[in-house]
Amino acid sequence: MTAGAPWLDAPVRVAGVAVRAAIVDLDGTMVDTLGDFHATLNRMLPEFGLPAVSREQVEVRIGKGSEYLVAQTLRIHLDDARADAVYPQAIESYQRHYADVNGNHANVFPGVAEGLQRLADAGLALACITNKPTAYARELLRLKGLLGFFRVVNGGDAFPRKKPDPMPLLETCRQIDMQPAHTLMVGDSQNDALAARGAGCAVVLATYGYNHGEPIRATPAAAYFDRLDQLELERDV
Repeated sequence: MTAGAPWLDAPVRVAGVAVRAAIVDLDGTMVDTLGDFHATLNRMLPEFGLPAVSREQVEVRIGKGSEYLVAQTLRIHLDDARADAVYPQAIESYQRHYADVNGNHANVFPGVAEGLQRLADAGLALACITNKPTAYARELLRLKGLLGFFRVVNGGDAFPRKKPDPMPLLETCRQIDMQPAHTLMVGDSQNDALAARGAGCAVVLATYGYNHGEPIRATPAAAYFDRLDQLELERDV
């Protein structure tokens, strides 16, 4: 794999949008990490005398970072006051268990490696943004053979604000010396679309990821894709 060919004088059209870079989400876009989240939460919950949760209960709470995931999972069993009281110990437990679980129950979605290679071969600069902590994101990408595609990997702890705030996209564009208008966001959720819109980036959305249980096609995007390697690519001349 390569992190990208030299930039082209002319932009590349991805799903009809002229861009020179792509910022790619991780969970639900490149890697199916639901199993990791499910396993980690069900290691954490017994420490607080709470019963296990189902995969379905976890899936609709993914996408806003581990803090949100833990806080909302506690609220399945506890009222707000008790959940808030337990939260500091719960998030510490979750992070500890996640470090052991990271990648063990996760799989790269079909077409992702091939799709990233196509984008890199077309000359796009690639970066990854996720609400997952940066260290865990880099390790997961390394374990799944995807880290080498990216010039920059920024997690939820990289900036003061996370997606859906546009700050992570704007700062990542700055890091790769790219204008947001020339950058494509590749994601799977409304959070990705909102962040892209706020930053001035176009967005394409995966149909197979995590969107809080809501149909992704209800979220406006330049295109929707069933596999990353099926995105339309065309070089401007």
